[in-house]
Amino acid sequence: MQKNLNVAVIQMVSSHNVADNLNAAQKYIAQAAEQGADWVLLPEYWAIMGQHDTDKIAIAEPFGQGQLQRAMSQWAKQYQIILFGGSIPLQSHENNKIFNTMLVYGRDGECVSRYDKIHLFGYQNDKEHYAESNTIIAGNTLPQLKIDGWCVAQGICYDLRFPEFFRLQQSFDVILLPAAFTHTTGMAHWELLLRARAVENQCYVIASGQGGKHSNGRRTFGHSMIIDPWGEVVAMLPENAGVVMAQIQAQRVAEVREKLPALQHIIFK
Repeated sequence: MQKNLNVAVIQMVSSHNVADNLNAAQKYIAQAAEQGADWVLLPEYWAIMGQHDTDKIAIAEPFGQGQLQRAMSQWAKQYQIILFGGSIPLQSHENNKIFNTMLVYGRDGECVSRYDKIHLFGYQNDKEHYAESNTIIAGNTLPQLKIDGWCVAQGICYDLRFPEFFRLQQSFDVILLPAAFTHTTGMAHWELLLRARAVENQCYVIASGQGGKHSNGRRTFGHSMIIDPWGEVVAMLPENAGVVMAQIQAQRVAEVREKLPALQHIIFK
């Protein structure tokens, strides 16, 4: 049975120093737990924003082992939360490439879900160039998760641009999306796309971002937010590191879907 939940999104400005990022993540998780969070979402690459794209390969862990996974398991158990672990690099079958992975931990510290990012970001202009496929292997499995009575869809950053990816995960009540959107693309599309996913799926969207100037010179957009099924932004943190919280309510999902039963009117599936 669904219950209302307090959800926290953590925004970070992660650096190339893993130890510093671990300390920062724990600090904000503790803060969220003190404020009554049931669920906590970390951003993409919370553990490292390297000086070079290849830096994340050096800290990639085997699935089920390593300091990052031990830390997330411990935090979930210690603070009695469901921890959506943003994303961390996991080892792949190729030595020079990793999986960009979101792991979810239950209150007993056990990993209950793994999702390897499927859509790999590519963008270039006169000043910026990004090609995730140079260092990342795309996942090929749709995530599926039901926890605390809520059906959960998952995505990571660039997945946001592909509405069919989320429709393939139906039926769900909430989308969890960690990200590290660039400032350029974030200014143009971040809130627009998040609100669109909420409206078209009549669900909550919980989105956590990196939000500031990093030690490698990169600038991320931030604006971590929680959006309700009508597309209204109910909580948001524009920039810098911190925690923002809101309650997700089963009745709000039901109310929106009853008034405008768009999901029942889908013709092409």
